Amino acid sequence: MIEKERRKKMRLLLFLTVCQYAISSVHTYSVSNPNVILLMADDLGIGDLGCYGNRTLRTPYIDRLAKEGVTLTQHIAASPLCTPSRAAFLTGRYPIRSGMAAFSRVGVFLFSASSGGLPSEEITFSKLLKQRGYATALIGKWHLGMNCESSNDFCHHPLSHGFDYFYGLTVTNLRDCKPGQGSVFLKGVQKYLVIPVQILGVTLVSLAVVHYVGLLKVPFQALGYCLLITAISLVVLIFFFHHFRHLNCFLMRDHQIIQQPLSYENLTQRLTTEAVQFIGRNTDTPFLLLLSYLHVHTALYASNMFRGKSKHGLYGDAVEEMDWSVGQILDVLEKYNLRSKTLVYFSSDQGAHTEEISSSGEVHGGYNGIYKGGKSTNWEGGIRVPGLLRWPGLIPAGTYMDEPTSNMDIFPTIVKLAGAQLPYDRIIDGHDLMPLLQGKVTRSKHEFLFHYCNAYLNAVRWHPGNSESVWKVFFFTPNFSPEDSNGCYDSHVCFCHGGFITRHDPPLLFDLSRDPEEKVPLTPKTESRFYEILKVIQLAVASHTRSLQAVPDQLSWDNLLWKPWLQPCCSSLFQSCYCDYESEDSLLEVHSG
Repeated sequence: MIEKERRKKMRLLLFLTVCQYAISSVHTYSVSNPNVILLMADDLGIGDLGCYGNRTLRTPYIDRLAKEGVTLTQHIAASPLCTPSRAAFLTGRYPIRSGMAAFSRVGVFLFSASSGGLPSEEITFSKLLKQRGYATALIGKWHLGMNCESSNDFCHHPLSHGFDYFYGLTVTNLRDCKPGQGSVFLKGVQKYLVIPVQILGVTLVSLAVVHYVGLLKVPFQALGYCLLITAISLVVLIFFFHHFRHLNCFLMRDHQIIQQPLSYENLTQRLTTEAVQFIGRNTDTPFLLLLSYLHVHTALYASNMFRGKSKHGLYGDAVEEMDWSVGQILDVLEKYNLRSKTLVYFSSDQGAHTEEISSSGEVHGGYNGIYKGGKSTNWEGGIRVPGLLRWPGLIPAGTYMDEPTSNMDIFPTIVKLAGAQLPYDRIIDGHDLMPLLQGKVTRSKHEFLFHYCNAYLNAVRWHPGNSESVWKVFFFTPNFSPEDSNGCYDSHVCFCHGGFITRHDPPLLFDLSRDPEEKVPLTPKTESRFYEILKVIQLAVASHTRSLQAVPDQLSWDNLLWKPWLQPCCSSLFQSCYCDYESEDSLLEVHSG
């Protein structure tokens, strides 16, 4: 009887051990190699979302992420411009370290046939997760270059940076891509091209006249060459800007152009369908999905289902359509029972572009809440972005975190979760967020954050370990135009040098914990530790500067300019680079169905 009871207890103990092992195995899987979905908006203001206080735009699905996860209230983009911010996001490093911060005025790529881009030596989180067996996809906007020396070497292409699958735009969404939406180049062309051409024309005509009347002998051949070079240059420029939409606004699948120029019809639905299908193909494999929305960068667009439905015009329609897309992604996770196995992150590459106003006077830029400035500036409105993370069972739901965090933190966070090793041969500026998100620590590892305007150190944030203060100093600030406005409306974006800025000596000092709107700079009279704070920050700057190494400038004028031999074209230049395999495939699916 005793032996029978003993065997019964042994069987029960063995059963419990097996169950515990099974549960432990599932937990280990979910902790060590979760699926990762990164949702990146473009130019979205922190004040555009319900979970950050907006009461007129409807964003129920993004708000659901906040309700079911952690809301970061001091989440900082590494740059206030698309290209450098996205480079930092993918690599976990300040863009100055990879050469993705410009010394010239233009801080982003504008042409598909530029030779600059994210260097192949840089290690992205997609590369590391792919090495760990993850299926990886980028759907939407890239904006980190494409080719180096030929029109099909794809040295900077997403597939060269660890993504298995790409469906989207290699450059960005611009007003010039959508007929009737104006041009981002118009003011620049008028200011920097029309007047010089007029001066050159008057000069050449004057030289011809004085040569004709005999006042000055000008070699006729030299005059002819000048006229010929001028004429050829004008023809090339006119051709380029006339065909800008065809040359730069196209949709790719992997290495193939499938729609040139890009059609905006049901574009968000198409991006969302691609994302949903990717998840469906990888339900049994860990996956990384970066869904990089074109919303809400101009040119604004929305499908018929959303157009005219919001309280904030076309901009509001676009925000609400993006929210719908987020809902589709959350729904498919539920459908395949992947909710508890998937870390979801939502953010924006920088703050709202406050200067965006349509030709008809409609506001096409977003709302940065209480924060000053916007895109292209390091005022809080330009760099404080939404930061939402959800992972049921492993990240507490409905919590808020006001510690300084960065979009660079996503790199080490997901690399560690995937069981990969962080690169040891370079500085990684981001920090693993999981201890902070899970409440294991209460303080951010970011004692200092360095805010660059292109390649120029603009401001520094200091969060001392023994204080609730968040000090922020500005070495220079942009000159808003008009002066009493909240942006650089005369130039469309703010610039980082020369007459576009005002330098400050001593630097401007704010305490963001007391003055998040950056309204009143502190002085030695209003802050007794004024010079002590500046000294600590200056030492941090010196240490940070010593850590920088010289690298090739990917955004130099040479790397930015359009190079005809790098121009991707799905037909030929003589056929205006036209094709639409996307619509043809859709028609075939309809007919076959």
